[in-house]
Amino acid sequence: MAPGVAAGAHQAIRTGGHDSKFGFGLADGAAAAAVRRAEASAAVRLEGVHAHVGSQVLDPAELADGAAAVARFAVEHGLRRLTVGGGLGVAYLGGQSAPSFAVWAERVGAAVRGAGWNDAVGVEPGRSIAARAGLTLYRVGTVKRIEGVRTYVSVDGGMSDNLRPALYGARYEAFLPRCPEAPRPRRARLVGKHCESGDVIIDDAALPADLRVGDLLATPVTGAYGYAMASNYNKLPRPAVVFVRDGEARPVVRRETEHDLLRLDVAAAGAGEPAAAQRAYAS
Repeated sequence: MAPGVAAGAHQAIRTGGHDSKFGFGLADGAAAAAVRRAEASAAVRLEGVHAHVGSQVLDPAELADGAAAVARFAVEHGLRRLTVGGGLGVAYLGGQSAPSFAVWAERVGAAVRGAGWNDAVGVEPGRSIAARAGLTLYRVGTVKRIEGVRTYVSVDGGMSDNLRPALYGARYEAFLPRCPEAPRPRRARLVGKHCESGDVIIDDAALPADLRVGDLLATPVTGAYGYAMASNYNKLPRPAVVFVRDGEARPVVRRETEHDLLRLDVAAAGAGEPAAAQRAYAS
């Protein structure tokens, strides 16, 4: 349902408001109508209600407000299960802080109890678990200095492996793995290799003074919405995914190849195959 509480770092990821494509609206009576219809149907067993107010939420009060609205609805309609979604944010930038799991749980728990709900509550931690578990590695390809304007640092990836900056202005930090704790006095626009001026990973990145072409460059906190949102934009193969623990690395998703990019092309995939198989590709 859409409880009328919209939260999150950007309009594009605020999902719980009245003006939203998500869920049955609370304010206009659509949610209550959906409950009545489900209860009258022999084909449906109504168990509970779920809502998600937004993503990358750093103020636990917003999550609590959404949870309270959903809980009041669940109590009013005698529902047995309640899930208040996720949305808990993480720190992407230096100096940024995010609520702990404990604070989130305490605020949401108090909110639903205050609304009269005394049973279990389902939550979806999502990003708050996965984001910090991953980082993205790039190779620096070019450094372009425009006198009096800015410096551009281009890498061998971009919006195909991290769409968030282009989609809704997400912000990141960057560092060199060869000197992760080095000062970063240099300012530059970190950009991808795609033929789009909007292919910007970090608009005003803080970088080490000795950054050079060929360096490995890392953007941390990409474990939640990196590979999951990756694409073959501009026909670029997606990168590999590697797990690292105690100094040991193992690939878990292999790097894509040109064959992967062509595997759905009818002419390439159907060449030399039986007519029935070629018809299957076409359909």
